Amino acid sequence: MVNEKVKLFLILLCCMMFLGCVGEQDYSITAQDQAADDVGVIAEGTGGTSLLVYCGAGMRLPMDEIGEMFEEEYGTSIQYNYAGSNTLLTQMELTGEGDVYMPGATYYFDVASEKGLVSNFSKVAYHVPVMITPVDDPANISCIDDLANDGVSVILGDPEAAAIGVLCQKMLTKKGIYEDVEENVVAKGATVNELVTYISLGQGDVSIVWEDLVRDNEDVNMVEIAEEDNIVKIVPIATLTSSENPEIAEEFVQFVVSDEGRAVFEEYGFTLYPDEMYAYLESE
Repeated sequence: MVNEKVKLFLILLCCMMFLGCVGEQDYSITAQDQAADDVGVIAEGTGGTSLLVYCGAGMRLPMDEIGEMFEEEYGTSIQYNYAGSNTLLTQMELTGEGDVYMPGATYYFDVASEKGLVSNFSKVAYHVPVMITPVDDPANISCIDDLANDGVSVILGDPEAAAIGVLCQKMLTKKGIYEDVEENVVAKGATVNELVTYISLGQGDVSIVWEDLVRDNEDVNMVEIAEEDNIVKIVPIATLTSSENPEIAEEFVQFVVSDEGRAVFEEYGFTLYPDEMYAYLESE
């Protein structure tokens, strides 16, 4: 009788361990899938000839549409690698592959240019930073100084990965509140898209993202940053010196900055380059 009880106990124990492993595996896969939504995402085209475009995650919506338009018109498919601008720069340098680079700010183009990675530079649109909070705005955020208030949970872009991270660092340093805000930071995201997701899920009180990403987003509350505190950036695009199809790569760049391509960016809420409001950026 005792042996039978022992056997039954062992069988139940094995079943519990098996189910526990299955549950853990499912969770791991889900977490990996979630992380892949923005970091290093590669969206593949379907045509014969293809271009590899390294593109900042914040431009994903207009660039996906432009890629489809380009393939339909020219028969060349576009394979996108979406990630933070600095992450992409590192990948380009390590692999020595690719055709086009489109970071979230000209700073990364300047770095890539110094390394001899890019050529044929064009300017597309502006990236305007704004603050976002959950819809109910629990921390009552009204200005950038509020990020340093006691008890405010802040989520920012990672300066080692994303253009918005570097920009936030400069903006808060310029304001003289960087160290105070850092004490309130509860998480950092590798892409600007992640920051929007974190705040929409209520995992933080405030973040700083690009305006075009959230202008029509009903899941977050947008708070404009005062002009004297803000740092607006220009979105560039350039062909890579590593391209095996430089003429086609240049055609794609010109398509992006054409009236047809610019109309797509405008549709998704970007301020197009050039704009008199931001003419002062040219002298910086």
